[in-house]
Amino acid sequence: MAASKPVEAAVVAASGPGSGSGVGGSSATSGPGTGGLPRWQLALAVGAPLLLGAGALYLWSRQRRRRDTGARGDSGGLKRNSERKTPEGRASPAPGSGHPDGPGTHLEMNSLDRAQAAKNKGNKYFKAGKYEQAIQCYTEAISLCPTEKNVDLSTFYQNRAAAFEQLQKWKEVAQDCTKAVELNPKYVKALFRRAKAHEKLDNKKECLEDVTAVCILEGFQNQQSMLLADKVLKLLGKEKAKEKYKNREPLMPSPQFIKSYFSSFTDDIISQPMLKGEKSDEDKDKEGEALEVKENSGYLKAKQYMEEENYDKIISECSKEIDAQGKYTAEALLLRATFCLLIGNANAAKPDLDKVISLQEANVKLRANALIKRGSMYMQQQQPLLSTQDFNMAADIDPQNADVYHHRGQLKILLDQVEEAVADFDECIRLRPESALAQAQKCFALYRQAYTGNNSSQIQAAMKGFEEVIKTFPKCAEGYALYAQALTDQQQFGKADEMYDKCINLEPDNATTYVHKGLLQLQWKQDLDKGLELISKAIEIDNKCDFAYETMGTIEVQRGNMEKAIDMFNKAINLAKSEMEMAHLYSLCDAAHAQTEVAKKYGLKPPTL
Repeated sequence: MAASKPVEAAVVAASGPGSGSGVGGSSATSGPGTGGLPRWQLALAVGAPLLLGAGALYLWSRQRRRRDTGARGDSGGLKRNSERKTPEGRASPAPGSGHPDGPGTHLEMNSLDRAQAAKNKGNKYFKAGKYEQAIQCYTEAISLCPTEKNVDLSTFYQNRAAAFEQLQKWKEVAQDCTKAVELNPKYVKALFRRAKAHEKLDNKKECLEDVTAVCILEGFQNQQSMLLADKVLKLLGKEKAKEKYKNREPLMPSPQFIKSYFSSFTDDIISQPMLKGEKSDEDKDKEGEALEVKENSGYLKAKQYMEEENYDKIISECSKEIDAQGKYTAEALLLRATFCLLIGNANAAKPDLDKVISLQEANVKLRANALIKRGSMYMQQQQPLLSTQDFNMAADIDPQNADVYHHRGQLKILLDQVEEAVADFDECIRLRPESALAQAQKCFALYRQAYTGNNSSQIQAAMKGFEEVIKTFPKCAEGYALYAQALTDQQQFGKADEMYDKCINLEPDNATTYVHKGLLQLQWKQDLDKGLELISKAIEIDNKCDFAYETMGTIEVQRGNMEKAIDMFNKAINLAKSEMEMAHLYSLCDAAHAQTEVAKKYGLKPPTL
């Protein structure tokens, strides 16, 4: 089973914390770019339904949610996609804002009446497109309005802000909206208009806080505000990730992750066990007899370290082979590039991959493997055309290489080209009939196609296909994991839980399976304690499992524990294997920060689990 997240690469519609093909199109679960590839849609962590994992497992909010939105990546029934452009007569009501009776009421009403008349005149100018005149009228209304009439006064400021907005005077818009919000803290129109002004002024943090407040006040039912929140989260995430990623310290993934990654290749020369004659004279067999002494080679030493799981020394040994222009230079270039990708250094990996691909005299399987890995890297960087070119070139130069079709099939799934993906999986299976992984991923591709198309007969056929796969390949953990995700979509939670248990029995050190099983407990039984226990177990098994920290963070957001959520997101950020993954995690972290600020300023909190 490939490295970490059961079948993130095989997921089409749901883009959560996943990985995709990673550095080499590794199977579903992973690849070194964990999380980067399928994350083209950020899940908002501002209280909206949060998408977690390749099976589209939403954290279920009891306050709102249709059961069938999860796997389709629906927005949860967003409504009221109306523009907030026009001025208004009254503001959103505020507690205690009625007109008081008592001495002086007659004079106050006269002043208020005159203010309302000026406002109404301003509205007419506004509707006629005469914004300067409208501003003059609203200014008059503000000056006439009794200072204790908070709601009316806030309306006048908000209307003047609307006129300034039409003139693109963003600073004035923000200032007037601030006055309106000070008078009426839950004034949605003013908050949203100020959010848009902050966006224009490039005040992303302030924009995010305002739109977060709007989302909470509207119950996450307005698509316009949700889209703005998503947009600013992405921009903030990209900015922070760009700075952080270029200065990050390379981090080697866990041994389990690395072994799972390499296991997704069958025609990868550099991951094959060393031949007996390749080992150095320092190695002894079980009888103590010295093995044949071979030439001093940095590449062979690196292979030795690989077998010993001493991964930190591999890049330096490969560099020795390359610098000496040794016999295994091409292999060393590919192995060094692979580990650069594993530690998240795509910039260092690319020149090595380019060299291997250009070596016409090199073993064709080395060149094909380099193309697969470069193609997967391009996809992770959201360059699908370059990715497709590399996979097609790999198929041209090595048409009998099953890995090419397996990983290209995953690429096609990510591009929503399911029929082509199935054709590639079929070719992989023809070349390597014992490929359980390709069989399972083909079933999942067919299932996703049927599910998104709402074709019940095809769904049933795909489910039967899964049964055949696990019957034929009972030791393929990935088959059980993929089947469990499909069963979860179909709300067959008990059987999905059984499949995850079988997966764990086969691979007890696969942290990601525990995360998915934990999410299932939340969706199935709303058992928060059990879910968190399983996710904590995942971290215990692999303290470098960024998916577990990210998932824990999103759960803590839903529980309202923002401080703990931010801590979890920061841990995941430090483990991110790509800039894109890091940007996604920063977006989640920023959303949690924004909720914290909104709670302090306005006392607003979204529904919690």
